[in-house]
Amino acid sequence: MATGQDRTAVVIEDDADVRNLLAAILDEAGFTCIPAATGIEGINAVREHQPILTTLDVSLPGIDGFEVARRIRAFSNTYVIMLSARDEEIDTLMGLDAGADDYLTKPFRPRELRARIEAMLRRYRATWLTELGPAGAAEATGPPTGVEPRGVGGWLRHNGLRINGDMWLCDLDGAPVELTRSEFDLLLALMAGNRRVITKDSLALELRGESPGGYVSESDRRAVEVHIANLRRKLNDSVGSPRYIETVRGVGYRLAEHRGD
Repeated sequence: MATGQDRTAVVIEDDADVRNLLAAILDEAGFTCIPAATGIEGINAVREHQPILTTLDVSLPGIDGFEVARRIRAFSNTYVIMLSARDEEIDTLMGLDAGADDYLTKPFRPRELRARIEAMLRRYRATWLTELGPAGAAEATGPPTGVEPRGVGGWLRHNGLRINGDMWLCDLDGAPVELTRSEFDLLLALMAGNRRVITKDSLALELRGESPGGYVSESDRRAVEVHIANLRRKLNDSVGSPRYIETVRGVGYRLAEHRGD
């Protein structure tokens, strides 16, 4: 769970009633809440306060939530939950593609929002994934794909890509890679899998902080696909000849084969 210092949230919402409701929910969850009524105010608040969490309305005066998300992503890895009265799948995908980590349709239940926030905080504080097979299996069998066991400096390595779940760092051929929290978690899961195939359902539940066996909708699977597509774009990874993320049709994803380059 996040510390008091970590629990800062920015609420970007033009409707005063909804803004006050969100502030009350976050206050009850132990956050220091910074309200903003417009996209520009919200961007400035995120820049100034560096929150761990940002809630973002899609329909804002001036610039809309999609553009706000893009601008925030240019300088911050705050966890962005988009809120919208639009319930079409295309709107959800547009939000995720703009850089949101999660998307919640209005009217929302306060309990559902709290659950998603707490799941996000659990993920933020997690130091390792236990879902992906027996503990220590990768270390016992060795890293056949070139992935370094986590115990060696906390880093996982594959084809010039490195990720450290303890320090929340990722770099490619020595250059830092800026990822959203959801993108980071998905990449960490794939790197930890050591070429095991990980289903879209498992990845969707990982993003929600839920145990295996939970309900996964088609929209959840599409959200995983969008995050993976964004990851590939940031890694300059080809779908046809992948260096990092390989699609297993009809199932999910795994690390591509190790290369000697």
